[in-house]
Amino acid sequence: MTDLEFDYLRDYLKQRSGLSLGPEKRYLIESRLGPVCRRFGLGTLGDLVGALRLSRQGAMERAVVEAMTTNETFFFRDRMPFDLFRDVLLPRMLGARAGTRRLRIWCAAASSGQEPYSLAMLLAEAAPRLAGWSIEIVATDLSTEVLEKAKLGLYSHFEVQRGLPVQMLVKHFTQAGDQWRLGASIAGMVDFRPLNLLQPFEHLGTFDIVYCRNVLIYFDAPTKADVLRRIAKVLAPDGAVLLGAAETVIGLTDALVPDGAHRGLYRHGTVAAPVAARPPAPLRLAAGF
Repeated sequence: MTDLEFDYLRDYLKQRSGLSLGPEKRYLIESRLGPVCRRFGLGTLGDLVGALRLSRQGAMERAVVEAMTTNETFFFRDRMPFDLFRDVLLPRMLGARAGTRRLRIWCAAASSGQEPYSLAMLLAEAAPRLAGWSIEIVATDLSTEVLEKAKLGLYSHFEVQRGLPVQMLVKHFTQAGDQWRLGASIAGMVDFRPLNLLQPFEHLGTFDIVYCRNVLIYFDAPTKADVLRRIAKVLAPDGAVLLGAAETVIGLTDALVPDGAHRGLYRHGTVAAPVAARPPAPLRLAAGF
């Protein structure tokens, strides 16, 4: 792969996925796009660049972008964002939305589904307090391939061992050969949709809670700032955003600011922090979680 071909692929990926790759990532392009070349009968990455320049083949374009997408995820990843959901955000929303009994949650980089399904399991544990509520979890991702896997709700033994408490495995999954299938009641709580964060997402509506974790780290600063500003536009006035542990809004936008009461939470920059006095009691789950 020549320098010109490498630069073309870097620009191509930046424009279509927001992925910002430095010169040191040359090896990553070579290793991940080699299989794409073989899939489409192309001998080299130079041939792939030529094909991309000459025609707009939807399948090939999707394959190139999806091959470069990092889909690392697991159940209850990093734990704290889910503790915050259980102990802070859900009790807060039980009070704030008592009149409408409606709650909308968006997982903006859902990958193969472990994050939204983790939230769905927490909601199932809180079911007695949510009777009569309308709760929607919208889960989006750029990759249609991982979304199809997510919709299946079928995970390997290795995948369910990563972060999933054993009591939740027993309660919500059944073994299917050497894999584990998520129960229909939990799977049915999540609405998976393809979405590129570089494109408009106002059509998704307004959300009370947004998880946009471990995706902004792959964008350059202007792209991060743009995505964060647009997330703020679809966030309810008293809503909350959770980012990845290595991500922040500081230095990028004033539309969102850290929630001073809870590390890892972000809120509208123009709205006063929620009053912490006498909050609803935290939701308690089974022992061991």
